[in-house]
Amino acid sequence: MGVYIMDHPLIQHKIGYIRRKDTGTKDFRQTISEIAMLICYEATRHLKLDDVEIETPLCKTIVQELKGKKLAIIPVLRAGLGMVDGMLTMIPTAKVGHIGLYRDHDSLEPVEYYCKIPADCAEREVFVVDPMLATGGSSSVAIQMLKDRGCKKIHYMCIIAAPEGIKRMEDDHPDVNIYAGALDEKLNEIGYIIPGLGDAGDRIFGTK
Repeated sequence: MGVYIMDHPLIQHKIGYIRRKDTGTKDFRQTISEIAMLICYEATRHLKLDDVEIETPLCKTIVQELKGKKLAIIPVLRAGLGMVDGMLTMIPTAKVGHIGLYRDHDSLEPVEYYCKIPADCAEREVFVVDPMLATGGSSSVAIQMLKDRGCKKIHYMCIIAAPEGIKRMEDDHPDVNIYAGALDEKLNEIGYIIPGLGDAGDRIFGTK
């Protein structure tokens, strides 16, 4: 599989906007959703199509539609919720599950507290979403939780990634494609991405 860093001008422009510390909650939340929609557009290029006969107002013709249409979006709570609406704009028939993880501030390791996914998730192509790929611990655990439940086609989407997180994901899940809006410089001593954009969850929900 592979790591895909977005180079689209619109994505880069919008990421620059949410990096600003003076971008308010409403604009931050809306722009996160817009970036997710644009990354989703790039991350779904591989989807298979079927030929389907339809009737236009003038005649019958063959069009192409998504084959199977079995997709699922799994945000990692809580920040991942900010990416769901943008993705559903692109793939409105997708089902949505939720994985709840928080990072222990001392060990920096993820702790599971919630998991609710579609009953047929193992039959679906799954997109795990979380704005920040920092240490990679939470993302790796979330993907392993899905694999343990039978999911085989898993992709990972984030807006900002750190090299440390990319490496962790490649080591733990080499079969999972990673789609990131930007690849940043490093993690700081407390596990935050530099230059990053701060705590994505707090900025999406206005809790800080």
